[in-house]
Amino acid sequence: MYLRKLEYNVGRYSLTPAAGFVALTAEGSMLSDDEVGDALRVIGEAAAAEKVLVAAIAKDSVRGAVAIAEQAAGAGFDAVLLGAPALWARLSSKELMVFFEAVADASPLPVVLSSDAECALPVEMIAALARHRNVIGLYDDGLTVERYRAIVAATKDVKREVTVTTVFAPVTRRMVLRGRREEQGEAGFLTAESLAGGTAVAMVATAPALKTRTKVVGFQVMAAGSARGVVELLEAGVAGAMLAMSACAPQGCYEAYVAFKDGDPALAAEKGQRLVEADAALLELGVAGIKYGCDWNGYFGGVPRLPRLPLDVEGRATVERVLAGIRN
Repeated sequence: MYLRKLEYNVGRYSLTPAAGFVALTAEGSMLSDDEVGDALRVIGEAAAAEKVLVAAIAKDSVRGAVAIAEQAAGAGFDAVLLGAPALWARLSSKELMVFFEAVADASPLPVVLSSDAECALPVEMIAALARHRNVIGLYDDGLTVERYRAIVAATKDVKREVTVTTVFAPVTRRMVLRGRREEQGEAGFLTAESLAGGTAVAMVATAPALKTRTKVVGFQVMAAGSARGVVELLEAGVAGAMLAMSACAPQGCYEAYVAFKDGDPALAAEKGQRLVEADAALLELGVAGIKYGCDWNGYFGGVPRLPRLPLDVEGRATVERVLAGIRN
């Protein structure tokens, strides 16, 4: 793993309007424990304080999952993304519930559930887990308007009070830590030459405290994976979206969201439709397609880890064609 390139990517992502980053989603299971720790540390140090950081967990055991959650907490992350373990097909529904509940019990960070095409969590299981004190939301890459409404109906009584800024933006753990440091003051020094007595002294500069307020929210449901139908889901009320192609084209993905937020459904539909062809091609090409899209769009993507293979000439040409109008 080239940590300098990861640091560069995170710094550049921090300049985009994306609300936050989800780390370790594509190849997290292929990293060693040391690499996971290094990646989380670098991301936590390089990310802008106002960006929400979520660490994806790819472990089959409760103990292994909790260990990553602890590493993420130490790196300044805000939450963890927890999907079913790879051996989910061999587990009973009760055992799967035990996995999610045990990790949520022990995690020092809030847990966001992950439901994907391989293991789509039943609405009844989501509703039960939503009532856990440390489970705050769901990323669902098989989300439809009908499924979203069913989840909302099943979790309508779940309410939590959260801390936000005065403009209702998320307050991240790194913002809180920075605010504490600013409240304590940044120490500076006056030179000996500038003082009559010839002695250097420290002075403390005051800084405004972080201003926050509270907001009551329900169980947060977000679309994930594909861009197809994302505008319709936003109209239905989802909290946001984590699209696979946002790794290589965050600005293009954000434009559809901001058009919706600005109350321009026609423009939102147009922007959303522009994403569909590129999204479909990148999803078909898989991790290698996303990585080459990053390379082509000004980030460091690199080649996927074996046994995944890099794109051939035809695949690279496809990525360049579908991203031509969605470059940063």
